[in-house]
Amino acid sequence: MAKILRRTRADFIATGVIAALSVAGVATVWATAPIRQAELHPAAQSYNAAGTLAIVPAELHEIWRSTDTSTNQRPAISAGVVVTADGSTLKSFTPAGEQLWSYERSDELCALSTAFDATVATYKTGVGCGDVVAINATDGQYKATRSAIASDNVVPITSNDRVGVLGTERVELWRSDLVRTVEYGEVEAAQEADQQPNPECSLTSAMTRKDLLAVTETCPDGAHYLRLQATAPEDSRVPEISQSIAIPDGRVVAIGQTAAAIYVDDPQPMIVSYKDTGEKLSEQPVSAATFPDAPFQSATADLPHHMSWFDGDRLTLFTPTELSVGQVFEDAIGTGVGINGQLVYPTASGLTIANWDTGEVIRTIQVDRGGYQGSVFLGIAGEVFVEKRGTEVVALA
Repeated sequence: MAKILRRTRADFIATGVIAALSVAGVATVWATAPIRQAELHPAAQSYNAAGTLAIVPAELHEIWRSTDTSTNQRPAISAGVVVTADGSTLKSFTPAGEQLWSYERSDELCALSTAFDATVATYKTGVGCGDVVAINATDGQYKATRSAIASDNVVPITSNDRVGVLGTERVELWRSDLVRTVEYGEVEAAQEADQQPNPECSLTSAMTRKDLLAVTETCPDGAHYLRLQATAPEDSRVPEISQSIAIPDGRVVAIGQTAAAIYVDDPQPMIVSYKDTGEKLSEQPVSAATFPDAPFQSATADLPHHMSWFDGDRLTLFTPTELSVGQVFEDAIGTGVGINGQLVYPTASGLTIANWDTGEVIRTIQVDRGGYQGSVFLGIAGEVFVEKRGTEVVALA
């Protein structure tokens, strides 16, 4: 018969030591986690957004402004709340300019997005731009967090259904609880080999909508591709690419539920759109555009029936299904918004109202920008226009 094992005093001591070390280790990780070094000041009470702007007023005047050093072109607006960044500190404001909540930390802010009625902020820690926090827009309470190895230089990528970041090495998307749904590119410390099909290629642009993720990239042999893939494959570590389309060097500038449009400049500047089956839908010559080094965020904005893109000199509207070029507004200085079936877009003299189907200009509301001459990107918070002017947001009513 086998000898019956009995617990000894030494066993209890060893067990106690192990348990104590485990608790200490967990406590150390918790205490030193990046989010523990942050200070969140929630709203005193939840903000309930009033109505939204339905009629463009005859006059507009500045009612408040705030510093916004985020890299976003457009103002960050979620659930009627305006969110700004002053360095690494986030602040939120009602349309009237009342501060709701703030979030402070010492880490560098990499990217700022809005989705799911929340603000999603990505910070750089010792493992790159991989520490992410989502904060409810209306009350300033934590919604979700995540932390993972990431690239050191990223830009936000977002839609109504996903949010994530794009770097030259990798793009990844997360759902509303910040659980990753897909990653594509070069993955550090991969759990299994050969899960990524093109880890050697360098990503140059990406956009997403619904179930579609469109990525352009350049590979070591000099070839360029548009990759169309799923936003939520069965395994988030294994991309499901439906189409790999060889293209001249290009950038994604518009995306629909089943199509993507890219800008290419070879053999001449053109907008070319492709269906998610790989079929070419449209091809149209356009004026030449330039792009900053990757990664970068295309200056795009959704309108009720169009996607739009500002190339630095003009605003282009795309048809909703084929993403062919619709109207082009040469006097635009940024992206606009849709109000009551019309386009409202920024120009050097103010905000211009136009028919988005015909391109006809209806009228312009003068806006005094105090000598500012850069790009302007427009948003709406409640019944207030919000302009992003360089490192400031300015509310107009």
